[in-house]
Amino acid sequence: MFGFFNALGDVAFAYAGHNVVLEIQATIPSTPEKPSKGPMWKGVIVAYIVVAICYFPVALIGYYIFGNNVEDNVLLSLEKPAWLIATANMFVVIHVIGSYQIYAMPVFDMIETVLVKKLHFTPSRTLRFITRNIYVGLTMFIGITVPFFGGLLGFFGGFAFAPTTYFLPCIMWLAIYKPKRFSLSWCANWFCIVVGVLLMILAPIGGLRQIILDAKTYKFYS
Repeated sequence: MFGFFNALGDVAFAYAGHNVVLEIQATIPSTPEKPSKGPMWKGVIVAYIVVAICYFPVALIGYYIFGNNVEDNVLLSLEKPAWLIATANMFVVIHVIGSYQIYAMPVFDMIETVLVKKLHFTPSRTLRFITRNIYVGLTMFIGITVPFFGGLLGFFGGFAFAPTTYFLPCIMWLAIYKPKRFSLSWCANWFCIVVGVLLMILAPIGGLRQIILDAKTYKFYS
């Protein structure tokens, strides 16, 4: 049951790209005649389809073959063929190199804004190079030191991403557009709110339990 709660958090994390959606949309040309929300909506649909095609077959087949004994990283559960494991790991590296830049961009912007406006550093390429490399190095160190990957995904997927992705937008939609009570839009939004709140409560419980279990047998830098 707790593993199921953690898995819900993993799914929430996988589909929680909304914190960078506005950053991406801001780079798209937009005019009153051709607003950016048009191509952005098409891009979001394609992105979700691609994620579903990549993630769900792996999750379903992995659980079918290994059951509850499947590792957080399914590649660790595989023993052969070696070429498939190596290829999959190579694609993971390529994926992380690209996605890390996108997800970290708001953090980069926040750090550089504080340094320039609050601490009065001079904006330059040198400042950007140093601060971004320090941040990347720090996150890499934390990732190596505390590699409870599955538990952390489940915990943050539920605690951090479920509110901003699954029910806060629905609350704002209801407050702004005020759809008729018990209409399709009203029911759909309230369904997402209820599911999102449950996800925010249950997923961190499963993730935290998984972290505690992993910590019992974990040895630093082993």
